Amino acid sequence: MNDFSELQLSAETLLARGRQVLKTESDAIAAMMSRLDETFVSAIKVLLACKGRVVVSGMGKSGHIGNKIAATLASTGTPAFFLHPAEACHGDLGMLQQGDVLIALSNSGESDEILSILPYVKRQVIPVIALTSNVKSSLGRAADVHLDVSVAYEACPLGLAPTSSTTAALAMGDALAVTLLDVKGFGAEDFALTHPSGRLGRRLLMRVSDVMHRGDDLPVVGLKTSLPEALDVITRKRLGFAAVLDEQNNLVGVFTDGDLRRAFGKFGDLRQVSIEEAMSKTPRSIAADRLAVDAFELMESAKITVLLVLDEQQHLVGAIHMHDLLQAGIV
Repeated sequence: MNDFSELQLSAETLLARGRQVLKTESDAIAAMMSRLDETFVSAIKVLLACKGRVVVSGMGKSGHIGNKIAATLASTGTPAFFLHPAEACHGDLGMLQQGDVLIALSNSGESDEILSILPYVKRQVIPVIALTSNVKSSLGRAADVHLDVSVAYEACPLGLAPTSSTTAALAMGDALAVTLLDVKGFGAEDFALTHPSGRLGRRLLMRVSDVMHRGDDLPVVGLKTSLPEALDVITRKRLGFAAVLDEQNNLVGVFTDGDLRRAFGKFGDLRQVSIEEAMSKTPRSIAADRLAVDAFELMESAKITVLLVLDEQQHLVGAIHMHDLLQAGIV
């Protein structure tokens, strides 16, 4: 192993090596793309016909790639999981059942651990899609569909560390998953359902009703309430506004910090001013079943920080503040 002090670690040398790796791997994917043929179509048809789960298996670095492929399939509408071939040989084969499809990864097509599970797979009449570099390998010949993921060179200068070959296998897995996603009509809302904790999931799933304030938390005052009394309600409820209701509990206005500043300029002494004189009479509102992200967009466009939430009869049922949306991770 070379001593680092003896190497010429110039920026040009390092960048050249990095670029060469990326070029070698991108060339491998380009070559694979040019030879994509009807076997890919066959693989998609096998996966679409699957009544169970897609089980992905591979040993070593192929196993790491297989794990990622299984995760991508599962998150894009195709039930899938990774099965370690060595563990499969010691009891986990029961996880693989009739109705499933096996995607097996092995660059050489001769991984002992993968080959050892094939007799069980064949006995259970489980279709096999193989990703290897050699269609004539043991795995390639045993597979129902063989996808050629061979590469001309590994990016590793020793030609030993799996680099281009694992990149090619991963890209082929992505091609399968995304094609299936497209054929199944798997959309953004479907994706959000499998990612409820992610920002996309929250934006596409969370409703105003999930984050709004309601009941006793709402700062509500009547038309004849004085400004000092209204300010006391706003202070206690700590939402920065008060909703104004008439005697029939219909929403007729809202009083905010901005209204308070305008009232100071208009009236000076606020002690004898009623809320009716100082409130905004056209409060912005939204329905409880609307998406929370819609509430954010309404606030942004109107340059306000709060929306009142009304039911179908236009009665006040809640309120949502910009802080609620920030806390919920909508923005």
